[in-house]
Order: sequence, then C-alpha cells, then structure tokens
Amino acid sequence: MPDSAAPSPSAPASAPASRRSDATRAAILAAARERFAADGYERATIRAIARDAKIDPSMVMRYFGNKESLFAAAVTLDLHLPDVTALPREQVGWTLVAHFLRLWEDNEELTAILRVGVTNPAGAERTRQVFRDQLLPVARVVCPDPEQVTTRAALCAAQLLGLALTRYVLRFPGTVDLSHEEILAWLAPTVQRYLTAPCP
Repeated sequence: MPDSAAPSPSAPASAPASRRSDATRAAILAAARERFAADGYERATIRAIARDAKIDPSMVMRYFGNKESLFAAAVTLDLHLPDVTALPREQVGWTLVAHFLRLWEDNEELTAILRVGVTNPAGAERTRQVFRDQLLPVARVVCPDPEQVTTRAALCAAQLLGLALTRYVLRFPGTVDLSHEEILAWLAPTVQRYLTAPCP
C-alpha cells in the first residue's frame, strides 16, 4: 500500500527554485539602484541593468514589467529620520541637516531619486511620496502652526534637495568644496527657522 504521507517528487525542487527567484530579483534590484544612481532614469536601460546583473534582459521584464516599475521597486526608500520628539526643539535643524548629509554620502538611492525626480513623472511621484510620508511628520511635531506644516516642510526640502543637487549631482565647486561643518553652519539655522520660527 503506498504511503500517502510521502512527499511529491516535485516538492524538493520548489524551495531551491524559490531561492533562485529571490536571488535573481535581488540581483536585478541591486544593479538597477547602481545604474539609476550613475546614469539617471532616462539613460539607464534595461539592457545595461541586465548586463550588470548578469542575466538576460527578458528576465528583468519578467520580474518587473517595465523600467518605471523597476525604478519604483528599486527606490523604496526609508530615510530613517531621527525622532525629533526626543530632541530639544532648537536642535532639530542641526540634527536634520547632519542626518541628510550622512544619507547623501552613504546612500546611492537618494542620488537616483534626485536625478529621476527632476526628469521623469515616476521619479517625481516617488520623491513626493518620500516627502509626504517621512518629512511631513517631522515638521508636524515641531511646527508652531498646524496649518503651515506643508509649507514649512516644503521649504526645508528645498534647502536639503538644493544642497544635494548642487553638491552630489551638478557638483558646483561652491558646495562640493564645503566641509560638513561649514554646511551645518550655513544650512542648519535656515532649516531651523523654516521649522520653528514665527511666520514672517
């Protein structure tokens, strides 16, 4: 009498296949992050990403469908913003600028978002989503007027993104040559004022 509890002959193969699928997806995402950061959205190609991942381009399309969907998957970004509720109110600006400086220099996804955000609707929407979900709550904690939260957060974003664009993408000598201490001295008081000063 056959043993009804015996595993199906195909069962042992399912786990290795799943692991291979996960590994392929991870390789595509890693290659896409690097390629988007280096080339920007428009110049990055599925073919180049597939070559970097050492797979056929058809596999990229199989997993993600198109370049826009691949970008959206590759740049799901957590800024890991500090808990400003634990800070003295007057230190929020300095803390945010210092935090973003570390992020820009250590995280290639931020560069990818910035490059794509100024040239492509998918990138712009991803940037707005990061702003809406992560920066607005910080401003909401310290802003003196709830009705000004969006405006104040947007002004902070203008300073931080403007610095990143000129320092890490366009590489203006005036910002590239600044030390971290100099950037903090210039920018932190401005970000602090946007967040906490009375409305002009």
